[in-house]
Amino acid sequence: MDEPTPTTFDERLTAPRSWWLIAAALGFGAAMAMLPLGTLAALGGFVVGGALAAVAVSAYGSVRVRIVGGALVAGEARIPVSALGDGEALDAEEARAWRSHRADTRAHMLLRAYIPTAVRVKVTDPEDPTPYVYVSTRHPQELTAALAAARNSAQAG
Repeated sequence: MDEPTPTTFDERLTAPRSWWLIAAALGFGAAMAMLPLGTLAALGGFVVGGALAAVAVSAYGSVRVRIVGGALVAGEARIPVSALGDGEALDAEEARAWRSHRADTRAHMLLRAYIPTAVRVKVTDPEDPTPYVYVSTRHPQELTAALAAARNSAQAG
């Protein structure tokens, strides 16, 4: 039986707490919209509206960034580290520039606007037209270090 490959970086890009308050407010708004139909309808509107908003916030905030098994896993994308070049940790200002006026439409972006920092990783595979991968992360230095370690490990092995 194969042993599981250790994960060298794992981050869940959870939504901020304020979004959960907005989900509750949407439930309250649904209740107010249903109030003319009666108290039971208002309660149902609160439960259904709040639940739908909570599911949306939870789904959007459940994306993970990992380095596991010799690959960068960013949301649904799984990119072998052998196809990646150096990673560049981006501060808030640089990250904003790379997701706006410097952005390349061919790039793969795992973007969460509520996370101010990111990592930009060059794609070195000549068969892939994607110039780079942009990944929102709260820990850009740790992600670039883990990418470098995984790439060195893949080249050595």
